[in-house]
Amino acid sequence: MRTIAFRFAGAGLALFVNAATAVSGPITFSGSGSTPAGIQATVDAFRADLGSLNPNAPGSFGSGRREINWDAVPDAFAAPNNLPANFFNVNSPRGVVFTTAGSGFQVSANAVNPTSTPVLFGNINPTYPGLFQTFSPEKLFTALGSNVLDVDFFVPGSATPALTRGFGSVFTNVTLANTTSLTFFDANNASLGIFFAPAVPGAEQSLSFLGVDFGSDIVSRVLITNGNAPLGPNEGPGIDLVVMDDFVYGEPVSRMPEPSTLMLLAGGFLGLGLMRRGGFMRGRNRRRLIS
Repeated sequence: MRTIAFRFAGAGLALFVNAATAVSGPITFSGSGSTPAGIQATVDAFRADLGSLNPNAPGSFGSGRREINWDAVPDAFAAPNNLPANFFNVNSPRGVVFTTAGSGFQVSANAVNPTSTPVLFGNINPTYPGLFQTFSPEKLFTALGSNVLDVDFFVPGSATPALTRGFGSVFTNVTLANTTSLTFFDANNASLGIFFAPAVPGAEQSLSFLGVDFGSDIVSRVLITNGNAPLGPNEGPGIDLVVMDDFVYGEPVSRMPEPSTLMLLAGGFLGLGLMRRGGFMRGRNRRRLIS
């Protein structure tokens, strides 16, 4: 159960409605492989489950899905430059904003770029092109200075908090089990569960996909944990370095009720008030007749 609060400022009324979440249980889509073809069917099944792909436009379409594949990010916002945390809510409105305890975010460089920056985060460590590969050519995404980031949902192109029904990500180089994960949170910041991406032990440059659909719009935030260490100049035994490719998620919808819902609730309050007033007046008139 979750509690939804509506407040009517003009009328000075507050209503608290207990709304049961109509979810029988999340559906998980999980797969791994050595090439993009190895996870293509799993990614496509998750896409089909969420619905048709919506344009990269402001506002919510109410249903369907959005995607981010990083590949059209301009050179000015790709390595060696950082990606603004709100790029995919402002520059290309898709309703997500990133946060991290690290120093920022980066999208890897194209093979041809004005600064001759190495691909696949070779600018951070020259060995990384041997660890990672892309699902959709030719860019990847990572947090900097941390292996953890948050994805918060908004009505695309606005500051209005939103909810989504599900989220999925492609990962590369998941070699340790039970490390790379998605943790989902509802509008009250309560955990909806942690789900682990499939690992391919010892297989560098592997690809993994994990997507979870809750069936209704209840997800406000997703915490992504990539491997067990952030990217950096050094590597060592027991370290699993993981970065991300495509994001696939349900259309973000506003957390606030539609105006029609508010009108119905206001009408209910008005009707309740009239009923109570009518009962009071009948009782008052009855007392007058008796006296």
